[in-house]
Amino acid sequence: MGFQDKSLLCSDCGADFTFSAEEQELFASRGYANEPKRCLPCRQARKERRYGSRAQREMFSVTCAQCGNDAEVPFQPREDRPVYCSDCYNKVRASKHARF
Repeated sequence: MGFQDKSLLCSDCGADFTFSAEEQELFASRGYANEPKRCLPCRQARKERRYGSRAQREMFSVTCAQCGNDAEVPFQPREDRPVYCSDCYNKVRASKHARF
């Protein structure tokens, strides 16, 4: 499917912006039916307004139950459950999915 750059009008600021062929291809691959309504600066400003005020997640220092390396996790670990670094977690998760 051949996409071509399109000129669109931002619904927030009224500026013309280009909806590139690459962006159109990405939108199509993700199944998006609508074109963007906002230019990139307005999209970023809107995202900042919506999500920018969220507090930074508290991180907890842990020792990986598998390799013994130090790691940080975004949840309070429980004593009855093993906690893994991201590498070991991915390995454990992959091995669990491989069994099925």
